[in-house]
Amino acid sequence: MVALSELLEEIETGEDSHVEFKEVRCRSGRVVSPRRSGLADELAAFGNARGGRLILGVEDGTREILGIPWKNLDAVEQVVVEVSHDNIDPPLLVTTQKVAIPSVGGTSKKWVLRVHVPCSASVHRSPGGYMVRSGSSKRVMSHDQLVRLIYQKDHARRVRFDETLVGGTTLADLDPDLIGRFRTPRTTDSDSTLARKLGMVAIDSSGGVRLTVAGVLMGTSRPTRWLAQAFIQAVAYRADSISAAMDRGNYQLDGKDIHGPLDVQVARACRFVAQNQRIAARKTLGREDTPQYDMTAVFEAVVNAIAHRDYSVSASKIRLRMFRNRLELYCPGALANTLTTEMLPYRQASRNETVTSLLAKCAVPESIPGLNTNRRTLMDRRGEGVPVILERSERLSGRRPVYRLIDGAELQLTIHAASAD
Repeated sequence: MVALSELLEEIETGEDSHVEFKEVRCRSGRVVSPRRSGLADELAAFGNARGGRLILGVEDGTREILGIPWKNLDAVEQVVVEVSHDNIDPPLLVTTQKVAIPSVGGTSKKWVLRVHVPCSASVHRSPGGYMVRSGSSKRVMSHDQLVRLIYQKDHARRVRFDETLVGGTTLADLDPDLIGRFRTPRTTDSDSTLARKLGMVAIDSSGGVRLTVAGVLMGTSRPTRWLAQAFIQAVAYRADSISAAMDRGNYQLDGKDIHGPLDVQVARACRFVAQNQRIAARKTLGREDTPQYDMTAVFEAVVNAIAHRDYSVSASKIRLRMFRNRLELYCPGALANTLTTEMLPYRQASRNETVTSLLAKCAVPESIPGLNTNRRTLMDRRGEGVPVILERSERLSGRRPVYRLIDGAELQLTIHAASAD
């Protein structure tokens, strides 16, 4: 994240191709200036150019630091996030940072919000049309400019999203302990060299080192600091549907937002299922405990969701839903390449090559109850996950799991529970 000295230098230098100032005015807790349409135009113009920073709380003409009242700071940030998602097509991935600027005497401080917009791989339309940053202002692109930009962006999209750079990051944001889990007895590289070889960092157009999306997901302790969508929302309900559970009043057995590097999320999500599933006890010659779910199948399902979700879909997270009679797992993004749900057991296609490569180097967690796999790493790259999910789950419950594509934008997996009555 930006240091205070760097921010003050940006303000002192003034607006240019990469920096824009905006005064913020609030009334009765609502942001009245800048207007959402104008804010969307500014953000989209940066995304269509080489990226940039929007500093809210600074007057653009005088460079005076007016600040944002602390009580309104969260509301201003929320407006920025909503505008980047709802008023720009396709949505922009932006990062925000609240910065306190001390007064000259140090007796008080003023808050500003710094919004970093990366150079986007898409062409974005905002309320004003197709805008682009030119010097210290924005303007509508001509037809010829738009055609050229679409061609350039289309070429750039051949780089997978998990290899794109995340604005506002630096090499210092990588956790050395998380890099260490990719070392072998033969590794002699420094952390920075190893991270670059693994595709976790890369050099941007200005020569700076930035984390890639894969680097944020696998090399930082809380990826949601930069990628707000990179977590699992897990809920266990008391009934067979949400409405039926709500009719009972205290409708949730458990609920948790699961954060951390992707391999940590896998372990935590599997433990959530293990802790909230019911166990049936049968007495034959001795006591026999039968779980609702085959934990190896659950493990494979969560790994697949983590590895193959579309991380460019900024408004959606992986959702894990446990009901009395089934488990549902929702993975954002359409199926990669030409895959269909019918072909999932037979073919494989990876959306996130760097992420899957890193997961293939991470050891299988030892703390997942009921997990029974011969694999040593989270991914084996052989495409055996879906057959394991289908066959082991059907063997336990008597019903085959179902994959369904919702509106072409989200993959749903339903695993039926074995009877636990």
